[in-house]
Amino acid sequence: MSERIGFISTRFAGTDGVSLEAAKWAEVLQEQGHVCFWYGGLLERWRKFSMCVPEAYFKHPANEWINEHIWGRTHRSPKVTRYIHDLAEYLKSTIYDFVKEFDLTLLIIQNALAIPMHLPLGIAITEFLSETVMPAIAHHHDFYWERSRFQVNCVPDFLDMAFPPRDFHLQHVVINQAAREELALRKGVSSLLIPNVINFHRPPLPPDEYSADLRQEIGLSSDDKLILQPTRVVPRKGIEHSINLLQRLNDPRCKLVVSHPAGDEGSEYQEQLMALAESVGVDIRFFGERVNYRRHVNCQGKKIYVLHDIYQHADLVIYPSIYEGFGNALLESFYFKVPVIVNRYPVWVRDIEPKGFRVPVMDGFITPHVVEEAKKLLYNHEYRQQQVDYNYELAKRYYSYPVLRYGLQILINNIKNQV
Repeated sequence: MSERIGFISTRFAGTDGVSLEAAKWAEVLQEQGHVCFWYGGLLERWRKFSMCVPEAYFKHPANEWINEHIWGRTHRSPKVTRYIHDLAEYLKSTIYDFVKEFDLTLLIIQNALAIPMHLPLGIAITEFLSETVMPAIAHHHDFYWERSRFQVNCVPDFLDMAFPPRDFHLQHVVINQAAREELALRKGVSSLLIPNVINFHRPPLPPDEYSADLRQEIGLSSDDKLILQPTRVVPRKGIEHSINLLQRLNDPRCKLVVSHPAGDEGSEYQEQLMALAESVGVDIRFFGERVNYRRHVNCQGKKIYVLHDIYQHADLVIYPSIYEGFGNALLESFYFKVPVIVNRYPVWVRDIEPKGFRVPVMDGFITPHVVEEAKKLLYNHEYRQQQVDYNYELAKRYYSYPVLRYGLQILINNIKNQV
């Protein structure tokens, strides 16, 4: 029997990990005969299958006002409490409307019950599930206890209630083993581990005419080496290490390209990176404004590319993140057969590295060995090809769609057995 599934989050738009993984889940579910619908504050989905509620977006003024009054503070006023409750009550009513309008039989909550960027939305979802006992799956990408900016707050009662809730009918999914253990320890609930995936059984198409001018649009010549950092511009992504690598490569043809914008954490870090790069003579290009989830031409007449376009023109990927919930950029590098250098962030060390991928690693800093490996991957074609082919086949085994398909089938079966 097919399900009518409603995906709920603060946004399904752009190239953030939550939006990308949600789209993969929907693709697999639809292949199995289910129908998917979308609820969020910012949507890039067909209107026929979606409900956009602006107040559900984490950057909506109402939610930004709440965030200003709850994070970094240890006391909240009755006014703040009332505002949280009022917005949560309104959002809950829109979730009722969403379920009724599309006659939904199952909800999949994408990270909205894990990280409290939109506290009232998490409360609204939690109360809705308690009131309706509707079958639901909560896909957790990163929890609030993993982010330092959420540690000092005046809403521990709401966090305990809704991030995530202890709901008998709610199934929890995490993307790494450490999150699974922490969730059990902190909340006393079990979860299923489903890693992020890419469809390795369907190799990427070669670069096409649309993206043929991408290097030119970035400002690169035919001789330049495109060193890609496919992350947002936030401090935990470690972009200063990428600058250090290019400085030590000492090749003016090497250009560092960052593919994502700053996002929700301000522009101060980007400004510091630009100053650092200039001081050490590294050419860094921020290309995030020209990358989105779909190709189109913007209002200035400039072509907008997708992230896949950049990978297909990249010579090397560097992934020096200090922390990642999983690491989509790793899978994307394997998929597009671009060699990658990775920092040994915790999930890599525990979940991915033991699989046996052939990847040069740094342990918090750039070493001479990493520099030499980068040179071999840039200038030795045979060495590069052997490495990327091996990693592609290994990733196909551990991180392709059959893994996701199997996990989703378990979740759907669990729901049917509950009824």
